[in-house]
Amino acid sequence: MTERHGVVAGAGIGGLAAAIALHRRGWRVTVCERAPEPPTTGAGIGLAPNALRALETIGVDAAHAAGSAVPAAMGVRRSAGQWLTRTATADMAARYGIAPIAVPRPAFTAALAAALPPGTLRYGTTVTGVDDAERRPTVRTAAGPDLPADLVVAADGIHSPLRRAYFPVHPGLHYIGETAWRTIVDAPDLRIPAMSETWGRGERFGVTPLSDGRFYLYATAVLPAGTRSADARAELRRRFGSWHDPIPSLLDRVGRLDPADVLQNDLYDLAAPLPALHHGRIAWLGDAAHAMAPNLGQGGCQAIEDAVVLAHLLPAGAGPDGTDPVPAALAAYTAARRDRTDAVRVRARRVGRLGALRNPLTATARDLAVRATPARLALRGLDDLFNGFRMPG
Repeated sequence: MTERHGVVAGAGIGGLAAAIALHRRGWRVTVCERAPEPPTTGAGIGLAPNALRALETIGVDAAHAAGSAVPAAMGVRRSAGQWLTRTATADMAARYGIAPIAVPRPAFTAALAAALPPGTLRYGTTVTGVDDAERRPTVRTAAGPDLPADLVVAADGIHSPLRRAYFPVHPGLHYIGETAWRTIVDAPDLRIPAMSETWGRGERFGVTPLSDGRFYLYATAVLPAGTRSADARAELRRRFGSWHDPIPSLLDRVGRLDPADVLQNDLYDLAAPLPALHHGRIAWLGDAAHAMAPNLGQGGCQAIEDAVVLAHLLPAGAGPDGTDPVPAALAAYTAARRDRTDAVRVRARRVGRLGALRNPLTATARDLAVRATPARLALRGLDDLFNGFRMPG
């Protein structure tokens, strides 16, 4: 039997998970990543129960792999400090069989990369196009030489060139009206035990404990696209410095960082679902397939689900009648993933609109409604996300 070859464009979490899953299905895999080297700085990522279960199916223990993970209990507060809702780690573990965790993104990415055979990853290799996607594709790269493949996985991110090339009439990205800042700080003395998000009017501030006294921080504000300040650290202090403890203390640590360690990105999602998550022998996953706002913490989680389902549907050899199973497998992948991922995309956009309310009356009504909702009902509202991962039969 001729060994099948899959080429993955992009070495983010979704691309690396797809490479691991395909490798464990018997495929030979090449991962092309345009960055010259693995990331060493960056933010954190939350892995919800659905993503953790998907990773388990390909033999990845996320907490062990990342080397530093903490259970992610959750809560929402007002800018003055009052809690609107809180959910304990034990309650989530009891309901879903496993609790969410938070991990540093660079460490988790490195752990996924280490699970691949030597030589699989090619950094500094930009995929510039795919020829003959309907039959046996050839992947063109800026570094050369061309790579013949039986399958191409487009995990090339929110601005996916392959998505634009093969879905030219799709409306593309939609600016959701907010910009976001992200960073990681060391603050072991603060002893913050749980993840929280604080809502103001048109602004939010999130705190996620990682490990060893480090915290992943994110903040959002309703602003026109492209708005930038001379110093993001000072801008965060101006916007959030008067909010409840421990936000001012965390911002003190932010002020000591190198300015380059505070990332700012305008937030986009996909304006509409793709007509399919495949074309010929190309399959799209993660942000390339269904970019979504970060409000549910499901962007990376859905990319992991995509990767695992895609590999599950792709046998390494020929079908029982000797035919090529790849075209049918990719059609099954679209059928399995398109509706779920689009529902999550739409829900993330709606949740973001609630968090971004600026009118004092509507923001107050929102806070009162959240506070009046029993914790068990709020947790039940996550069932379709956390229990929604299914491996196609």
